[in-house]
Amino acid sequence: MEWQPDEQGLQQVLQLLKDSQSPNTATQRAVQQKLEQLNQFPDFNNYLIFVLTRLKTEDEPTRSLSGLILKNNVKAHYQNFPPAVADFIKQECLNNIGDPSPLIRATIGILITTITSKGELQTWPELLPQLCNLLNSEDYNTCEGSFGALQKICEDSSELLESDALNRPLNIMIPKFLQFFKHCSPKIRSHAIACVNQFIIGRAQALMDNIDTFIESLFALATDEDSEVRKNVCRALVMLLEVRIDRLIPHMHSIIQYMLQRTQDPDENVSLEACEFWLTLAEQPICKEVLSGHLVQLIPILVNGMKYSEIDIILLKGDVEEDEAVPDSEQDIKPRFHKSRTVTLQHEGGEGEEGEDIDEDDDDDDDTLSDWNLRKCSAAALDVLANVFRDELLPHLLPLLKGLLFSPDWVTKESGILVLGAIAEGCMQGMVPYLPELLPHLIACLCDKKALVRSIACWTLSRYAHWVVSQPPDSHLKPLMTELLKRILDGNKRVQEAACSAFATLEEEACTELVPYLSFILDTLVFAFGKYQHKNLLILYDAIGTLADSVGHHLNQPEYIQKLMPPLIAKWNELKDEDKDLFPLLECLSSVATALQSGFLPYCEPVYQRCVTLVQKTLAQAMMYNQHPDQYEAPDKDFMIVALDLLSGLAEGLGGSVDQLVARSNIMTLLFQCMQDPMPEVRQSSFALLGDLTKACFPHVKPCIAEFMPILGLNLNPEFISVCNNATWAIGEIAMQMGADMQPYVGLVLNNLVEIINRPNTPKTLLENTGTVLTQTPITIGRLGYVCPQEVSPMLQQFIRPWCTSLRNIRDNEEKDSAFRGICMMIGVNPAGVVQDFIFFCDAVASWVSPKDDLRDMFYKILHGFKDQVGEENWQQFSEQFPPLLKERLSACYGV
Repeated sequence: MEWQPDEQGLQQVLQLLKDSQSPNTATQRAVQQKLEQLNQFPDFNNYLIFVLTRLKTEDEPTRSLSGLILKNNVKAHYQNFPPAVADFIKQECLNNIGDPSPLIRATIGILITTITSKGELQTWPELLPQLCNLLNSEDYNTCEGSFGALQKICEDSSELLESDALNRPLNIMIPKFLQFFKHCSPKIRSHAIACVNQFIIGRAQALMDNIDTFIESLFALATDEDSEVRKNVCRALVMLLEVRIDRLIPHMHSIIQYMLQRTQDPDENVSLEACEFWLTLAEQPICKEVLSGHLVQLIPILVNGMKYSEIDIILLKGDVEEDEAVPDSEQDIKPRFHKSRTVTLQHEGGEGEEGEDIDEDDDDDDDTLSDWNLRKCSAAALDVLANVFRDELLPHLLPLLKGLLFSPDWVTKESGILVLGAIAEGCMQGMVPYLPELLPHLIACLCDKKALVRSIACWTLSRYAHWVVSQPPDSHLKPLMTELLKRILDGNKRVQEAACSAFATLEEEACTELVPYLSFILDTLVFAFGKYQHKNLLILYDAIGTLADSVGHHLNQPEYIQKLMPPLIAKWNELKDEDKDLFPLLECLSSVATALQSGFLPYCEPVYQRCVTLVQKTLAQAMMYNQHPDQYEAPDKDFMIVALDLLSGLAEGLGGSVDQLVARSNIMTLLFQCMQDPMPEVRQSSFALLGDLTKACFPHVKPCIAEFMPILGLNLNPEFISVCNNATWAIGEIAMQMGADMQPYVGLVLNNLVEIINRPNTPKTLLENTGTVLTQTPITIGRLGYVCPQEVSPMLQQFIRPWCTSLRNIRDNEEKDSAFRGICMMIGVNPAGVVQDFIFFCDAVASWVSPKDDLRDMFYKILHGFKDQVGEENWQQFSEQFPPLLKERLSACYGV
């Protein structure tokens, strides 16, 4: 017998569905309670599906709502449904997938997908064959409904559809979908492409076997009149460019012509998809070759796409000039993530290790729109193409730029300034001759009457900051800084934000060039404190922290401290321990403490105490959560990480003066717990703090060494590159303090360090600059050898070659000094360990510009000792292998 509803029950469910559409909150709450009660009865779900599929007399919103409540029940309790209920729901879905109402069809599609996401594809074997079968139906609704459901399944379960678990249904589905590319209904054509598109990036075998048919079918749809179809065609071609460019190359000329048209499609969804093509093409090695001939058409199209649309301007409130007094709404404020402290060597060769691409906070500042749109995509495409073609782009751009930058229409002028910013990185060389004339014009745009022009001018100027700083300060730096500081106090919040970010970039480039203007800069930044709403305050902290990083100890002047510290401490006292605004403020104070050094002493006690409290609170909350996860919430460990990093800043800035604070707190006990936290970022920050405390106040660290060293040894795991880096650094600092007492601990760490130094170069794609680990490890090995040469030198032969090659690239400094003393002492104990790789040692010695006298003597003795040992003739043969420069240096500095 088929299930039938009880009439009274049905009326009750309908009433509930009607009530749940009421705007009244009390009614809403009552509905929630009632739903929870009804969920105790298994056949309540039968009523819900019955309303969705059978009660055709009810209005669509009520029926659809019934299906959505059922979907939530499936999500939460499906495993508890009795088999009869589950079967009834599945049957009803399949029987009604062709409901005349598009809303009901879509709801049934969502319901089917939710059931399959519960692992039901395996236990519902008739689902895919039936849906594929229904595609052949003469009835449009049935065909469209089935396709809608299939598209959702392809999106959610693409990998499963390719697996043996289901006997690879894709082998049947892909050819089937391809047949529907020619269907007379645009909606069906669009579904068919969307289904196949789900399998491109994963290179599904069934698709690869039909790839040529797929590409031909796409070409056949190139001029489809339906915008959704065109959008899906563009999306397919963009993905194919990534995975099967080999198949597109023969057709590349016509694909590019097609994409040039589509990038100008009247439907923005289509033009945005097409614009992604240029972004993706720029990453392909063949980009230059295939695109050179088309730049003359492409550049004007991209430039045109960079104008604000009318909708953008409305959404951005482009006509609102003054809004500084309007409080921010909370959803405007993006969550901030703290980047944990990684100890880096201040002196690795070369500049710009950071990787200077346009990153997300370097956006052209429409972040309230933060949706990706045609303007942003066009700007990003121009940026990457400028990096591919470099100055070859300029002949196509410069004629356009003049008309844009001096246009009376502000929207056009604004897009010209954006263009100038987008090409800054790639076309820098070619732009240099024009900059002396362009910069004053851009600086003048900082005073434009339109806020959106002022804000984009801030961003673009920041992209040329490197050049500005390379010129005499009076020519551009001074006028730029003066105007940017005025913009920091602009009446428009977007301009304030853009100016603050641009100023932070300028600070990083100018560093100590800013010292003469510090008083003026601080007056502005401090004044902004009283003026800014919530969101920009967070960016202001960043600008102050960056200033401190850039000018360092020059900030330690009584007049500067008097200006800067009172407002920072006032904010510090205002914020509660649970307030996430503490993150940027703590990061800012950490930079300030490091820069001010002794100047921070009057403020350090309350700051130190609060950090310790934050760590303690977080650890306690984590413990409660681990014991009773149902009663307590998991803590936000960022509070603890940021607090540990500020404690590091205090230890680094105050040095020995931190001794008293450490003595009066339980920080060592807390540190012991943090070092064993399951979260890598917590461990990373705790090892940084351990190293800084070791340098600042070792007597407090010493009693804990026996407990700490085994934990440090366990964290020498290059899988967590920054954790490993900081642990390695801390071990080296501890070794320098412990001296010969380090002996019992060498065994705990040495094998791991030797293994790390011998790893083939860790992939550069890791987010961090892996170079830091590769230099920290040899320094620590050298330091261990310095304090315990007898224990470390037997392994000399296993690490001497990578040791020498990684340390030859570091500038002279204290860490390098202690590491090389260690290597010399180890060679003294085990000279045989270096014989085979002696040329590498010679090369490393030659990398010193000016070693201290006693270190130079050590080098001299080893070089001459080796020469005497092998005899004049052998030495001649040996030194023949040296590159000329090396030979010259050794002869000049050490007479060998």
